[in-house]
Amino acid sequence: ARADARDALVGASWASLPPGAHIATGSVRRRAQLAWHRPDLVFSELRGNIQTRLEKLESGGFDGIVMAAAAIDRLALDLSIPVDRLDPAIMLPQVAQGALAIECRADDTETMSVLRAIQHADTRRVVDTERAFLHELGGDCDLPAGAHATLVDDGIEITGMLASLDGRVLIREHRVGTDPDQLGRAVARFLLDERGGRDLLADLR
Repeated sequence: ARADARDALVGASWASLPPGAHIATGSVRRRAQLAWHRPDLVFSELRGNIQTRLEKLESGGFDGIVMAAAAIDRLALDLSIPVDRLDPAIMLPQVAQGALAIECRADDTETMSVLRAIQHADTRRVVDTERAFLHELGGDCDLPAGAHATLVDDGIEITGMLASLDGRVLIREHRVGTDPDQLGRAVARFLLDERGGRDLLADLR
């Protein structure tokens, strides 16, 4: 099953961040969403593995860093500092965040048969929905866009987001549907055609 898809603020709680707090993240998606909620925040780039990032936080250079909650859980990190898992209403995660994928050769039918047998069907449906959203935007992990899909009684619900790099403009759309590909693409097209998303993309490129 998919792990926790949320992002986590490490080193502080979202509610307690002081004015002008210094947040480190290498993700344009995370930076744009945080800036939309809190234009006063100051951002710095942060690269490297998880241990390197935590060491930089502990050195006192930042008020907090942002990481995938799934990474904290999978590595069973026992952190003595605050970890605030951010509600998707504050920050939509990266497409497919928290899901594990296995790659194999396209002509390796035997391995593909094994993988189909062990894949988690519910995770596949929501991840396919999110990927369809990003594909319709024509983006990748360098785009300030996020999406989060979950299963509901009526099918699948998804919220998708696209923002400017500085977070001054942020557009979101929430919908429910049954077909992953059609649903994800419909949300993206709405943002592009009805909410000014094409202008945002033009500015980004």
